[in-house]
Amino acid sequence: MELTTHLINDTINLYKWALTIADKRVEKWPLMDNPLPTLAISSSYLLFLWLGPKYMQNREPFQLKKTLILYNFSMVVFNFFICKELFLAARAAGYSYICQSVDYSDDPNEVRIAAALWWYFISKGVEYLDTVFFILRKKFNQVSFLHVYHHCTMFTLWWIGIKWVAGGQSFFGAHMNAAIHVLMYLYYGLASFGPKIQKYLWWKKYLTVIQMIQFHVTIGHTALSLYMDCEFPHWMHYALICYALTFIALFGNFYYQTYRRTPRQPREPKASKALSNGVSNGLSKGLGNGAVVVVGGKVEEKERRKRKGRAKRD
Repeated sequence: MELTTHLINDTINLYKWALTIADKRVEKWPLMDNPLPTLAISSSYLLFLWLGPKYMQNREPFQLKKTLILYNFSMVVFNFFICKELFLAARAAGYSYICQSVDYSDDPNEVRIAAALWWYFISKGVEYLDTVFFILRKKFNQVSFLHVYHHCTMFTLWWIGIKWVAGGQSFFGAHMNAAIHVLMYLYYGLASFGPKIQKYLWWKKYLTVIQMIQFHVTIGHTALSLYMDCEFPHWMHYALICYALTFIALFGNFYYQTYRRTPRQPREPKASKALSNGVSNGLSKGLGNGAVVVVGGKVEEKERRKRKGRAKRD
């Protein structure tokens, strides 16, 4: 018990110390004062994952066609805005795509980058609606471990990013991911129109390929920053590499299971197999021995007439 108390006190003291080096520009922004609101939203999301399917179990699925069209195209605009803001502000601030330290000043371009990253963090919370819509439409198979892991960790971990490093190297991954999400939600928006449009959406699997390329680029970019001893928290670099590796494994498995794996041929039921063997064996052996074989009822009928004829003669 004493050890547990000691660990809790050390954690609290570490958090208090960490707050002294947090980004003062964002501390009064919504959700950024402390992690509790973010953790509460993520916990509510996980609770809905458990209660939602139970609620929908004996109910008809919602169609939500118009809602999905509006939502997906709104996310296209939202992510395009984030991507545009990061690109223009980083360019104006003279950012390097190789190594960029965090500037905690009130320079307008730096504040603009921090604001765009905060909106990126907010977008990850909005994306929880992806799962809500899946459950309301009873698309439970879409709510995989990869789906939940991706959504829950991105929103929760990006709170840390905004709290301590709302700028510098952080802009690179957010910029790239927002651009990919423009394409992704564009696909979902078009698919929401139904089969008439879906038949033209041949490029779905390439979205997964692009996402996997993104994670490889992230690892390469982060490793280069470490090699160059870039002025950015090294522990965040190492954590990002580990995090990206989990996504490569999960997305790689999804791609293999969905697009590469050859579906197994259904096994022939034993009953039909026995019937098939009985017919073929009867045809090859039984007819010569005078056995009765049922093939459309014709052979059986023929044998019955022969027996009647013999009985009359007797």
